[in-house]
This record gives sequence, C-alpha cells and structure tokens, in this order.
Amino acid sequence: MISRRCTAALTVACCALLVCSTLHAQPSSVSPRSIDKRTESTSWNQSLRVIFLRDYNTRVVVFGTTLLGCAGGMVGSFTLLRKRALMGDALSHATLPGIVLAFIIATRFGLDGKSLPFLLSGATVSGLLGVGVILLIRQRTRLKEDTALGAVLSVFFGGGLALLSVSQQMQQGHVAGLESFIYGKTASMGAHDIRLIMLAAIVCIGICLLLFKEFKLLCFDEEFAASRGFPVMRLDIVLMALVVTICIVGLQAVGIVLVIALLIIPAAAARFWTDQLSSMFAISGGLGALGGMVGAEISALFSRLPSGAMIVLVYTLLFSASMLLGRRRGVLIRGLRRLRLNRQIDRQHLLRAIYELRELTISATRNKFEPTRNQGFDVDRMQLLAKRSWSAGRLGTAIRRAVRDDLVRVDGDDITLTEEGMVEAARLTRQHRLWELYLITYAEIAPSRVDRDADAIEHVLEPELISELEGLLARRYTDVPASPHDLGTASISPSLRPPGSEA
Repeated sequence: MISRRCTAALTVACCALLVCSTLHAQPSSVSPRSIDKRTESTSWNQSLRVIFLRDYNTRVVVFGTTLLGCAGGMVGSFTLLRKRALMGDALSHATLPGIVLAFIIATRFGLDGKSLPFLLSGATVSGLLGVGVILLIRQRTRLKEDTALGAVLSVFFGGGLALLSVSQQMQQGHVAGLESFIYGKTASMGAHDIRLIMLAAIVCIGICLLLFKEFKLLCFDEEFAASRGFPVMRLDIVLMALVVTICIVGLQAVGIVLVIALLIIPAAAARFWTDQLSSMFAISGGLGALGGMVGAEISALFSRLPSGAMIVLVYTLLFSASMLLGRRRGVLIRGLRRLRLNRQIDRQHLLRAIYELRELTISATRNKFEPTRNQGFDVDRMQLLAKRSWSAGRLGTAIRRAVRDDLVRVDGDDITLTEEGMVEAARLTRQHRLWELYLITYAEIAPSRVDRDADAIEHVLEPELISELEGLLARRYTDVPASPHDLGTASISPSLRPPGSEA
C-alpha cells in the first residue's frame, strides 16, 4: 500500500513539474492564443518547429492533450471492465444543453459567455443531470440500461442543438466558437484552458494510481469487495466522477461527439496485448498519451484539420495495429495459434490412427498386443485415409511433419511408428479412451457417439485432469484401456502378416 501511494505521488509530482516547466516557458513569437494564426506555409523548417515543439502554443497544447489521453486511457480501463463505456458517450452528449445554457445566462448578465469556467460548470451540471436521469429510468422502469442511455443521449443532445440555434439569434454576445465543443478545436485553447486540462488529468491519474487495488476489485468482483468491507458505492461514485471529469475537460480538445474515444479506444486496444489489469492499465495510458500527442501535432501541422478528428483517427490506427499485432488477442497471433493447434491435432490423430490400426492388425493375427512396444506392423496410406477420412494432401502433410519429428518412418506407402512415436501414440490413445469412458459413465453418451465427442476435448486434457478421470472411474490405468466402442475391422494383406501367424 505504501509503495503504491509513493509511486502515485511520485508520478503526480513528475507530471506537475512537467506542467509547470511547460506553462512557464518563454513563449515564442507565435501567439500563445491560437494555432490558427500561424502561417499556412508548409515549409520543412516550419514542420520541424511543430514536430519538435519549438513554439510555445504548440508545446502547451500537445502536452495538454497527451496528459488528457493518458488519463482517459487509464480511467477507460476500469470503465471498460465495468461495462460502463457507453455511459461516457451519453454523458458527453448530455453536456451540450448545459454549455449553451451557461453561455446564454452569462451573456444575459453581461458576463463573458465564452469563459471556460462558466461553460464547464454548465456542462458538469447538465452531464450529472443526464446521469441522474439514466439511473432514474433504470431503477424506476423496466427498461434496460442501453435503452436509457440511448434515450438520454438523443434527447439531451437534441435539446442542446435547439438551444444552440436559439443562442445564434441573440443580439447580445457572439456564439461563434461554441461549435469547438462539438467537434473539438485545440487551436481555440489558451494557456489557462490547457492549465485546467492538465490539472484535471493529473488529478485523475493520481486517483487511479492510489485506488488501483480498490478499482480492480470493484471491476472483477463487486460482491466480494462489499463482503470485505470496501465502500463499493463510494468507489463506484468516484469512478463515475473520473469519467465525468475526463468527458468535461476533454470537450474542447476532442469535442462532444468524439470524447468517448478517449475512454474506449485505448482501453479496447490494450486488451489485445495482455490479460493482466496492471499491464492493460499501463498500455492503455500509454496508447492514450501517444494518440493525444500525435493527433495534436497533426492538427498543428495542418491547421484546417480538427484536432478531435485527428486524435480519434490516430486512436483508430493504434487500435487497428493492436487488433492485428496484439500478442495476446491479436488476429495474427490467434491465427498462428490456431494453425499450430490444428497441426498438433492432425499429428495426434495420425498417431492414434496408426496405433488403433496396429491394434486391429495384431488382434486379427491373434497375437498378443503390447501397448508400448513396436511389434513390426506397418500400416499403409489407404488404411489411414479410410480411418481418418482425410484428403491425400492433408495426410501427406501430417506424415511429413511426423517424420520430421522422428515419430514415424516411411517406406514407400508403408508407415511405421518409431519407438518415440509408439510411446506418444500410446499416451494419446490412453488419454482419448479415458475421456470416452468418463463420457459414457457420467455423461451417459452412447458408445457409438462417444468417439466424436471425445475428439472435441481430448487435445487439451492436462495430466491433473487425467488423474482425476482415473479416480472418478475407480481404476488406475497404467496401460492403454480397451476401446469402449468398435474400432472396425482390419484388412491385412499377407505381406503384412508376421511369420507363423494364422490366416
């Protein structure tokens, strides 16, 4: 607990020092109020100034969106696991009426209607009202939460657009600039706005680090957390307050429509890389910070591109790359694992088929069958094709891999198990038949159907589970048990019969 709090305090302190050094740096000749005032020139030198953050306003905006993205990714990790991701979407859309009402009220009283504290205060009140309506609908009616979310999202956003059209007809004040809260526009932010965003982001990051263990327990087992005395309701309120904070302070940077991307996309992308919450938390924060930084720099390079759209597009690229390359759940790695599993299954089926054909052959010649001893009987490809119903190409591929692994030997069309292959085939057959016996005894599956059902699971049986199967069946099979169903009949050519055997 102490080390975790020290880590959180150190992280927050480092972020605070970074903010102070950034905000108190000497501004360059570029106006600190607006990136839009920079020249439209696309010269190489000017691009380098933006990329290396030489201009004061660019530096401040990029640091602000980076911290905001990091905080959004961290908070989003918990909301995604709590299945509350769409709550942020409804909350962000519900803020529009509050923003416009705050502008109208401030203008009526002769105040600056575009003052960020006024607008964010209105957004907070409206957003919390939307959350309250969602909770009220969910508790007082039989409607599900997704229905309540959709209703509140559309009604509040529609009301906000109606109020926005009313504010455009006012003689007092000037409504231009409020649209930046819909689409996001970092160019309209000044040092004071960025300072507020950075402060809120640092507070969110610090709370997430301090309450990481509690949030982890809340996400995975809420009832257990309550039984252990954790204040589940308060923790849930704190988590929702973090969501509210991210949505509110991210409005001007990303916009009402796209602010939900700060919470969902980095966390969803992190899930492709890990199954551990601590790793997911760090990766999500890193992806959020990277997307915020790159998106803001692209918007600074091309002044006509809105920052919100650029940040979300960068998030989309990161998500796509994670979906393809993620080492835990990525499409490519899952495809490789599936290919490896299919090859393993084919090898196991090949070895078991050879083993069972040997059983039939030796039984037909009335010789004593020794399960783990190679007794000189070969099988041919036609027998294997009939046994497995494979194509010739698939069988040939499986045989080549088995030869490479020194499990079988091939002499023309005749195939023989090696000593190592014989031991492995006996183990696989024993494992398969133990599962068949279990299904027949406890699942009441007919012996005529049990072979197919056992095939579906035998490839993932662990030694511990096999021991449990033996215990349940009240036997200790040291050798391969007899098959509980008919294996068929063996067709043996005279050349395959050992000397002295009867026809």
